[in-house]
Amino acid sequence: MNPPALERMRRFLQPRSVAIVGATARAGAFGARVLENLAAFQGRVHLVNPRYHEIGGRPCHPSLAALPEAPDCVAVATPREGVSAVLEEAIAAGAGGLVVFAAGFAETGLPERMAAQAALSTRAAEADLPLLGPNCLGFAHFASGAGVTFSAGPPVRPPTGARPPAVGIASQSGAVGFALAQAVERGVPVSHVLTSGNGAGLDIADLIAFLAEAPDCAAIACVLEGARDPRRLLAAIARAEAAGKPVVVHKMASGQSGAAAALSHTGAVAGGHAVWRAALAYAGAVVVEDLGAVMEMASFLARAPAMPAGPGVAVVSTSGGACILAADAAERHGVPLPQAGAAAQAVLDGRIPEYGSARNPCDLTAQVLNDPEALAACTGALARDPAFSLLLYPNTHAYPFSLGRIPVMAEIAAREGRFLCVPWVAERREGEGTAAAEAVPGAALFGSVERCFAAIAAWQARAARRAQPSATPSALLGEAQHARVAALLEGAPVLTERRAKAVLAACGVPVVPERLVQDAEEAVIAAMGFGFPVVLKGEGAALPHKTEAGVVRLNLRDAAEVRAAHAAILANADRAAPGAALDGVLVQPMLPAGLEVMLGAHRDPLFGPVVAVGLGGVLVELLADVAVAPAPLSLPQARAMLEGLRGARLFQGFRGSAPVELERLAEIVCRVGELVARHPRIRELDVNPLICGTGGIVAVDGLIALSAPGKGEEE
Repeated sequence: MNPPALERMRRFLQPRSVAIVGATARAGAFGARVLENLAAFQGRVHLVNPRYHEIGGRPCHPSLAALPEAPDCVAVATPREGVSAVLEEAIAAGAGGLVVFAAGFAETGLPERMAAQAALSTRAAEADLPLLGPNCLGFAHFASGAGVTFSAGPPVRPPTGARPPAVGIASQSGAVGFALAQAVERGVPVSHVLTSGNGAGLDIADLIAFLAEAPDCAAIACVLEGARDPRRLLAAIARAEAAGKPVVVHKMASGQSGAAAALSHTGAVAGGHAVWRAALAYAGAVVVEDLGAVMEMASFLARAPAMPAGPGVAVVSTSGGACILAADAAERHGVPLPQAGAAAQAVLDGRIPEYGSARNPCDLTAQVLNDPEALAACTGALARDPAFSLLLYPNTHAYPFSLGRIPVMAEIAAREGRFLCVPWVAERREGEGTAAAEAVPGAALFGSVERCFAAIAAWQARAARRAQPSATPSALLGEAQHARVAALLEGAPVLTERRAKAVLAACGVPVVPERLVQDAEEAVIAAMGFGFPVVLKGEGAALPHKTEAGVVRLNLRDAAEVRAAHAAILANADRAAPGAALDGVLVQPMLPAGLEVMLGAHRDPLFGPVVAVGLGGVLVELLADVAVAPAPLSLPQARAMLEGLRGARLFQGFRGSAPVELERLAEIVCRVGELVARHPRIRELDVNPLICGTGGIVAVDGLIALSAPGKGEEE
C-alpha cells in the first residue's frame, strides 16, 4: 500500500486520544492490558464495548460512532472475526489509525486468511487510514505516555527532566521490539516502540520513515526479518541518514538456505544474508549481528558527535588488566590508540606513579584513591590533546566511589569537545548506579569492552563514509562492447569456461589464452605452441566445477604428461557425468603463481544484480571472506570492497609475493558490475580465480548461468 502522509501517521502514532475497542473488566485480556499500559497517557482514553456501561469507573461506549470525538488511535482488542467491522467503523468515525492485535491472518498460510488480510490492507489503503498489524503487539510513544500495546512491559511513562538523545525502535517482531524497549529500565532513553506485525498496512519502511521525521528520536534501532519491497526500506534508511539519524539494523533470518542450490561459488557464499548486509550498508545503515548490542550501538550513535574530533581513542583506567582488555579489543577492531602529545604526556608523567602506565592505554592504578585529582587532571590533559576524539573509561566497580567518576570525566570531556565511552567491566549491572550512569550527558555505556570498540569502529566507519562525496557508478563499457556481449549470451543456459571468458574479454577483462582440442595429439601440438608448462581442463556444460570433477591438470611439463593428463581427464569426466558429451579439452599456458581472487556476480531475487569479490580458489567457500555490493558500483566503492576484506593485507604483498595492482583490480570489479547490471539474463557469473601476479591480473576460469530468454528482461 502507499504510505499515508506523515501528518496522519503522526496523529496516529503520537496520539492525543485512544479508543480501546474490546475494552473489558476481565483481568489479563488484551483490552484490559492496553488500558493498564495507558495509565500514564497524557491524552484521553475512550472505552468501547456494547456489553459494558462502565469499566473501573470509566464510561464505556457501545461503538466508535458513540464517542464524543474521532479518536486519533483505535486499539482493536477483538477476535479476528470482528476486525473488519471495526475497520469500517473507524473509517466512518474519522479515526486517525488502527492497531490490530488479533492473529490468525496471513501468518497461518491459509488462503482464506491471507485473503482476509489482503482485504484489510486494500480497505485501509482506500481510506488512507494508517494500520498496524494484524498479529501486532502495538506501539508506544514515551513522550505522551501512550502505551498502545498489550505487552507486559516496560512501563510507558513520559520522561522527567533533561535526558540524553533517545532511540526510536522499529521492529517487525513485537516481542523483540518491546524486549529492546526494556532498555529504559537501565536508563536508556527511548522515544518510540513501533511494531508492524504482519504489515498489512504500515510496514517497517513506513515506520523508519516516520522516525526519520520524529523530533524526539535521535537514532533508530531496527529489527528486521525481511521486506516485500526492499527498495522502499533502503529509501527509508537513506532518508533517516539524510536527516542525520543513524539507523542500526539487526537482520534476523540470516541463514543461507538458498546457497546449496547455487551453481557458482558466488551464489554459494554471497547470497541471502550477505546481500542484505551489503544493501543495508550501502543505504547507510549500521548492521549489527548481535541483538544484545543493538540498543547500545543506537544509543551511542545518538549521543556521540557525528564526526570525530581526532583520529584516536584515549583509554584512562585504574586497572592494568582493563588497559590490556582495551588494547586487545582496539587491535581486533582496528581502532587506533595513539600516544599523547608532549603537553598531555607531561601531565601523565607527573600524575601517574612509576608502577602504573603513562602511555595510552593509561593505568593510573589504585593510587587515585590517595590522589583523587589525578584522574581529572589526566582526563583533562587527554581531552585537550588533538590526537583523541573519544575518551574511554573501563568501569570495573559498580559502586559509588567508582560511579562518581563517570559524570566528572564526561563533563571534562564535553568541555573540550570530546565524548566519553564507558565499557562496563563489572558484573554487577543492575540497580540505580547503572541508570544514573546511563543518564550522564556526553557519555555512553556498553556491556563489554569488546562491544564498546565494535561500536567505536562502526562510528568511525560511518563518519568516514559520510565525509566522502557520493561517487557515481562506473561507465567503463561502451555500447559496442555491450552489443558484443549480447550476441555472446545467446544460446545455452550455461556458458562454460571458454564462452564465459569470451564474454569477459569483450568487457575488457584480461583472460588467459587457450585452445580447445579434441584429442591428445592436438593437445600436444597446442601445448608446444604455448610452451611448457601448460594446463589441461575438461570443457563441457555437465562439468561446471572442474576441480571437484577431477578434470583439471596443472603444470604439465612435456608431451608425455600432456597425453597422460588428457586420458585422465576423459576418464574422470565420464565418471563425474556418465554419458555427457564434452566440448573438448582446453589447453592453456601455466601462469606464474600469484594471489588468487574470486570475482563474481549474481541476480538476487530481492535486490537485483550484486557483485562479490574475495580470496579465490577453494578458499572462497571455506573462509567466506567476501565483500558484496549492489551493481553497478563506483571505482571508490570497488576499492573499498577490496580493502575491507579480512585478507586485504595480501594485496600489499606477503612473504615476498608481488603487490597487487589494486586500482586495476577495482576497475575489473566495476567492469563485471556493469556487465551484470546491463544484461539481466545473467543469473550467476563466476570468475574463480583471477590470478594477480607479476604478469598483471588474468582470469583463468569462468562460468555464466543465464535465465531463460525474456525472463531476465521481465524481472
